[in-house]
Amino acid sequence: MSVELLDNDRFFGLRVRRQIDGKTYQEYFSLKADGKRMTGKARAAVKAQAEARDEELSGIQSRSRDNAAKALQLDTSGRVKGILFRLKREKSGTWTPVFQIGLMSRIRDKVVNTTVSVNRFGLEDAWVRAVEFYCEHKGIDKRSRTYKELLAHQPSKRELNALLRSAG
Repeated sequence: MSVELLDNDRFFGLRVRRQIDGKTYQEYFSLKADGKRMTGKARAAVKAQAEARDEELSGIQSRSRDNAAKALQLDTSGRVKGILFRLKREKSGTWTPVFQIGLMSRIRDKVVNTTVSVNRFGLEDAWVRAVEFYCEHKGIDKRSRTYKELLAHQPSKRELNALLRSAG
């Protein structure tokens, strides 16, 4: 809940604040009437009004998060945010190319991580496995357009070779 009691020299009342699509929504509900602090039913009515507004903003915020989670999100270089193509050092000291997936899971309501080995599964199958893990935790249907777009953003063999060359 984002209803907060403010009690300072300039204001006595409730503040409702939510962040939606990068924009802050903030509203104030005064708990003063005729220069005096409200009590009883009047104060409870203002509190109920503030909580109702917070509930309304919470619904908008939730729908916005759902839409954002199911949309294709790319970084500035055109790669899928949440799936990294990198080298992982094995215990033996050798470098292995992997897809590292790290994202906020809508299923578990916490950050989840895993890696998929390119050496073990091959570039194409490793990418499919990484995308399937990503979609499972983001709630993206395999028949959706977003799923198909994710598959289309697979790194190329040229990127794999460049990654391997960088390990030296």
